[in-house]
Amino acid sequence: MKAGVVLAVILMAAIVMVERGQAAITCGQVDSFLAPCLAYLTGEAKPSRACCTGVEYLKDNTPTTADRQAACKCIKDAATRYRGIKLDKARQLPKECGVDIGVPITPDIDCSK
Repeated sequence: MKAGVVLAVILMAAIVMVERGQAAITCGQVDSFLAPCLAYLTGEAKPSRACCTGVEYLKDNTPTTADRQAACKCIKDAATRYRGIKLDKARQLPKECGVDIGVPITPDIDCSK
């Protein structure tokens, strides 16, 4: 009986978080999805299959506006940590992987919109 009550409380908390529009994705997840793309973003000719899979995972794991805004902020933060990222490659990454993420990847993007 107690397990049922605990499960109900957890489910209610999850519903409240979703209703409030809180992002479920973390920067750690975004970093792990896109880590295989560093070679491409710093100069390799084509993104690897692992990179493109990460871009697909990123899209699949950001279904809400709050998720996409959180991922955007994570990507912008990560871009400041890694030197040598070529902006033209970052802009082309979704297209090179055949994934429409719905927003351009640019350093001046407003993540709140």
